Amino acid sequence: MNSAWPSWNAGWPQTAPASAAPLAQIAARVAAAGPGAEASFAETILRQVWAQDRAFLAGIARYRRHSYQRNVAEPPCLWQEGNSRLLDYAPDSTDPVVLVVPSLVNRAYVLDLKPQTSLLRFLAGAGLRPLLLDWGDPGAVEKSFTLTDYIAGRLERAITAIGKPVILAGYCMGGLLTLGAALRRPEAVRGLALLATPWDFHAEDAARAQSLARLLPALEPAMHVTGTLPTDLLQMLFTCLSPFETPAKYRAFAKLDEAGASAERFVALEDWLNDGVPLAAPVARTCLGEWYGENRTAIGLWTVAGAPVVPETLNVPSFVAIPNKDRIVPPASALALANALPGAVIHRPAAGHIGMVAGRRAEAELWRPLRDWCLTL
Repeated sequence: MNSAWPSWNAGWPQTAPASAAPLAQIAARVAAAGPGAEASFAETILRQVWAQDRAFLAGIARYRRHSYQRNVAEPPCLWQEGNSRLLDYAPDSTDPVVLVVPSLVNRAYVLDLKPQTSLLRFLAGAGLRPLLLDWGDPGAVEKSFTLTDYIAGRLERAITAIGKPVILAGYCMGGLLTLGAALRRPEAVRGLALLATPWDFHAEDAARAQSLARLLPALEPAMHVTGTLPTDLLQMLFTCLSPFETPAKYRAFAKLDEAGASAERFVALEDWLNDGVPLAAPVARTCLGEWYGENRTAIGLWTVAGAPVVPETLNVPSFVAIPNKDRIVPPASALALANALPGAVIHRPAAGHIGMVAGRRAEAELWRPLRDWCLTL
């Protein structure tokens, strides 16, 4: 049984609600229908709202009573510092090493969700040596971390602990972290794979990005008390990006066969979304204020350890996966980074942000192309 309430994160599935007809057209039709039409129209709307609410609540109830529980054997830990661990998915292999770096705001195990839904285990089966950097929760030390501490500190020390050049693969925010490390330590990097990685935060809707940044002062009291941006507030921010998707995904889930593979996949991903990670307060201020608000990445003002992050100067091979149906990182945002990287291989999966790495078609849409590119290095 899933005791958690559903995440208010627009993560799965990424289906946009149908757009309503313009209000002027609706008003004209009601007026043309003659006496009584207004009351009839209002009654119809109420019936639709009640039906939608019932379907939404039914989906939540089915999620909470579903029997799925994640049961995946954890690989050995190669290195640990603070709450961060380097997990080795092919300890008997030697080369090439693929260091996979997830976002700081979600659990790393979305990349190893189930034995048959695992990017890491797929790469291991292909003869690569995948390592996963599991950041863990920010503890007493990490709560004071800036992005420089994560990139020039913890990530670079993880690379050093491996002891040989690696292929860096960063997912979502993790792509920005790996880009910063690759520019600082090109001698330790054989190639850089960026998976659904944002860059131009104002590419498709600057006003929406800036509206998130304007929420920062209201979040400061919670960050002052906890030293982090708490998980519930992070989920609220994700919901602000696509407020109608949470009800839509639960209505769709209510129609699935509860014993089927699609329902289990939904629950597995929703459990992961609910199992969030707080974000260190200094990092949250950078993400909301400097990235979403000021778009410092795209205009060349984002710095790591005092040096600007300039993708045009990267001198290692790169692979950029930009999912066409991504509603978390707009494709135009990721494409701006791909276009800035010299000679980048651009791959366009027919998937969403999460479906690309853990969905039903993830192997065809991302895993195989990424494997094939890694094997060329």
